Amino acid sequence: MTRRLVVAAAIVDSLERPARLLAARRSRPAEIARRWEFPGGKAEPGEEPHEALHRELREELGVTVTLGEELRGPDDGGWIITERHVLRLWFATLRSGEPEPLVEHDELRWLDAGTLWDVDWLDGDVRIVEALAAGLTPR
Repeated sequence: MTRRLVVAAAIVDSLERPARLLAARRSRPAEIARRWEFPGGKAEPGEEPHEALHRELREELGVTVTLGEELRGPDDGGWIITERHVLRLWFATLRSGEPEPLVEHDELRWLDAGTLWDVDWLDGDVRIVEALAAGLTPR
């Protein structure tokens, strides 16, 4: 089975020494509402992953970002997040705009090493958060 590509960003306060990470709370669909994820979305057929990620972040948060390195996952470089979806995740910093929950989210929150687990992450994102946690610089 071919899984649909989802692209997302670990938006951090610094690519060199990240201390904070932006999380987004889903407002829909009902089965995952009120759970937290990395901002992003599905790539359209024929769309390059970086293009899709920039588009999704403009649509969802109203921001433009500078992309850093990809956090490669254990599943052929990606992260299987559901039976039907594989996620690729890049580190990013804000370039312009103030993040707002415009589409599919109702709250955004900056988390640090001490608050990273204060939110209820989507099941598919938990092992990604575990991988990122070690890289956050304590404040």
